[in-house]
Amino acid sequence: MALELYLDMFSQPCRSVYIFAKKNNIPFEFKSVSLMEGEHYGEEFGKITPIRKVPALRDGDFCLAESVAILQYLAEKFKTPDFWYPADLQQRARVNEYLSWQHTGLRWQGTKIFWLRVFIPKILGVDVPQDKLDGALEDLNGSLKLMEEKFIQDKPFIAGDQISLADLVAIVEIMQPVGSGLDVFEGRPKLSAWRDRVQAAIGKELFDDAHQIILGARESVKLMDHSKLQLFKPKILKLFL
Repeated sequence: MALELYLDMFSQPCRSVYIFAKKNNIPFEFKSVSLMEGEHYGEEFGKITPIRKVPALRDGDFCLAESVAILQYLAEKFKTPDFWYPADLQQRARVNEYLSWQHTGLRWQGTKIFWLRVFIPKILGVDVPQDKLDGALEDLNGSLKLMEEKFIQDKPFIAGDQISLADLVAIVEIMQPVGSGLDVFEGRPKLSAWRDRVQAAIGKELFDDAHQIILGARESVKLMDHSKLQLFKPKILKLFL
């Protein structure tokens, strides 16, 4: 059985796994799971992971959830170039430091901005209070400042001179608010230069391929079946508002 990756390209962690597998020529079968359609709550996907989140991986009889665990599994199983997940103790620690922080830092804030600016008003039809938007933007700006001052500093990449899993996970998170129409790179030359280096290391064609859905989100939401997401409206509003 071919390795299977269960993905929704609206999801930042799914994009990181997709880019990593493609960049490293890892053979896999793309299994689409639409979060907007609630397919992660289906019976079949529940057999892959009871966590019911994407990305998920199935490698024969072995199933795995959580993007960081999947990335590390792929790196070690397919013996990808060392710079992705360095063997050097301190370099790997730098990668792990970012991967450990990002879940409650940049990931959450970028996700929140996207939902507040795109999905909640355009799909759920709910006006988002300005103070909620302002507060979310303030939190995001705080994390972007940490990206520049703590994680990037004066280095080409987070762990040093070469791209790593940390940079890959970071860029897909930063592109999420960009998909809402927010230019997070404006006025941040250090972050912009880092973005350009990451894009070059990944390859522009693959980078654009992975982000085409999120960058077209404001138009594509007009074509979505909004009725299914209405079922999750109370939960969504409680989470984000």
